[in-house]
Amino acid sequence: MTKKEKRTSGKQRGFWKTIGLIVLTCFLLSILTTILYRWVNPPVTPLMVIRKVQYGYSIEKKWKPIEEISPYMVRAAIASEDNYFLGHNGFDVIALDQVLQERQSGRRKRGGSTISQQTAKNVFCWPRGSWIRKGVETYYTFLIETFWSKERIMEVYLNVIEMGQGIYGAEAAAQHYFHCSAKNLSAHQAALITACYPAPLKRNPAHPSGYLSHQAGVIQGRMARYGTPRFDDQYIKGCRERYQKAVVKMKKRREKRKK
Repeated sequence: MTKKEKRTSGKQRGFWKTIGLIVLTCFLLSILTTILYRWVNPPVTPLMVIRKVQYGYSIEKKWKPIEEISPYMVRAAIASEDNYFLGHNGFDVIALDQVLQERQSGRRKRGGSTISQQTAKNVFCWPRGSWIRKGVETYYTFLIETFWSKERIMEVYLNVIEMGQGIYGAEAAAQHYFHCSAKNLSAHQAALITACYPAPLKRNPAHPSGYLSHQAGVIQGRMARYGTPRFDDQYIKGCRERYQKAVVKMKKRREKRKK
């Protein structure tokens, strides 16, 4: 090997060594940050910064522990966004199967993201969809399901989710739209706020359209049907068992469709 070839080979090894160190550092930082956020509340999210830079929106937020947020907000989130939140491990195969069925039949498309996935996206990712973003979201979903409790995931979700122009979290939404604290939100108010989630920049729960009022009514109906969730180990264990049974039924239905 000539001196020139040795120098080239050395540069290549140095390049890949640097790349490896960068990847390892990012990997370790992602784990450490996720573990830190198990106890420390995220001060700001990428979406908040992007909205501020792009549109000049203010950042209205006030962190509240889950005990100081109306249980109706928790019930509305599960009823509307993720019926099996307490049963799955971050990815709901039942919801994904329903999404695939809808797309194959040409019906209206809907997302299959769980509350865990949305929390990972809101805290760690950027809003614009892409395969790279989805990959990062999936990775962080795995991390928060590993290091956080379900109660912590819900708490973070209800404190960082976008609920209007420059409005983030249940407390800011409650004060902005209904002039009360998040703890005092009624079932109907919680349902109205939750019904805005797909398009929070275009909808106003304080002045709902007919469509928004209808969606809130649907969510309230589900809330009554599902009851009040708990976060103790025994309750979650029961949810996981029911979810596994539902997965088995879903697989049987899938097999029947194939025949």
